[in-house]
Amino acid sequence: MRKPIVVAGSINLDLVASADHVPLPGETIIGKDFRTFHGGKGANQAVGVAKLGYPVSMLGNVGDDSFGSALKTALRQSGVAVQSVHAVKGSSGVALINIGGDGQNNIVVVPGANGKLQPKDITAHSALLRKAGMILAQLEIPLITLETLGAFAHRYKIPLMLDPAPARELPSGLLQVTGWITPNESETRILCGLPPTEPVTPATAARCANLLLERGPKNVAIKMGAQGAFIATADGIREMVPSFAVKAIDSTAAGDAFNAGLAVSLLSGKQPLVAARYATAVAAISVTRNGAQPSMPTAREVEKFLKSQK
Repeated sequence: MRKPIVVAGSINLDLVASADHVPLPGETIIGKDFRTFHGGKGANQAVGVAKLGYPVSMLGNVGDDSFGSALKTALRQSGVAVQSVHAVKGSSGVALINIGGDGQNNIVVVPGANGKLQPKDITAHSALLRKAGMILAQLEIPLITLETLGAFAHRYKIPLMLDPAPARELPSGLLQVTGWITPNESETRILCGLPPTEPVTPATAARCANLLLERGPKNVAIKMGAQGAFIATADGIREMVPSFAVKAIDSTAAGDAFNAGLAVSLLSGKQPLVAARYATAVAAISVTRNGAQPSMPTAREVEKFLKSQK
């Protein structure tokens, strides 16, 4: 019997505008296209896991607005168990996303209901969390709730995979109970105190991974976009897993796709480097498609993609 993945995190509606380029500060430009997608890092990762055919439950909040019921329905239709998704007073979380012709984006996230996920909600859902094979979390819910979740995972020896996004400094207590931390390049710069413009090379990633491991996480996966991912583990692996050459059209949720793939592969018994290659394939497929959750591939698509890459 496979122990389910539980994702504790954000559920958002993404409002996406496409244009030739991402507007500069103070610049007004004419866009090409506008769409809405179901998003939120938590929900994206949950859908990513479900699409890969692995049992997953979502723990989070939506608002009591029209977006809320639609967001919950979309999760259920994607195969995510939603008995721990609650409607609270006020707006659902939204993300305002601008995408340029080169696939670059900028994002403003308004937490809404996600900001109301409290430590008591972790306690209330302890029965669900205790059954988890792994817990996935991100930084779009209150930090105090995450710390409670981390302490819970530690007490019951459940691996916690933390996606430190959006980037911010993290309390040492949370880092010490993290099984996997999975920053992207900008998050790595913030966590490791690098200048905002410094390129994250494999050598930089190796240095930062060691720094992060010293702070408590057992394992590190630094997501480096087209370069691939740098994997550092408690038992001494330090290795770059290269990416796959694909034509990227939308990088939204590529990191979430990676985390979903990594969690599913690790829980399926794969070694970290094999799991990271699988995760890199999941992310590679996702950037060739528009939107957050609609871009997540199925397990069959990933297998087929990996065979074609041999």
